[in-house]
Amino acid sequence: MTAKHNQHLAGIIKDFNSLVTKKYKKGQREHGGSLWLKKDLIDMAIEEAADQVVYLLTLKQQIKDKTLYTVNKTDK
Repeated sequence: MTAKHNQHLAGIIKDFNSLVTKKYKKGQREHGGSLWLKKDLIDMAIEEAADQVVYLLTLKQQIKDKTLYTVNKTDK
């Protein structure tokens, strides 16, 4: 890997670490308890995955329709 690859990876790891820490602490404040002792984690995970697909498909449509983001300046 090049220095640019390592720099890119380091940025992703930093951002991920920040996101996970914030999300974990928010979940702890809102739901309490110890996650590793909670039941039905698989069902909660499936619900989260379904939410993610909805968000991604909506974002994809927004990009396609250019309703929220401009991906690039050229139309293809």
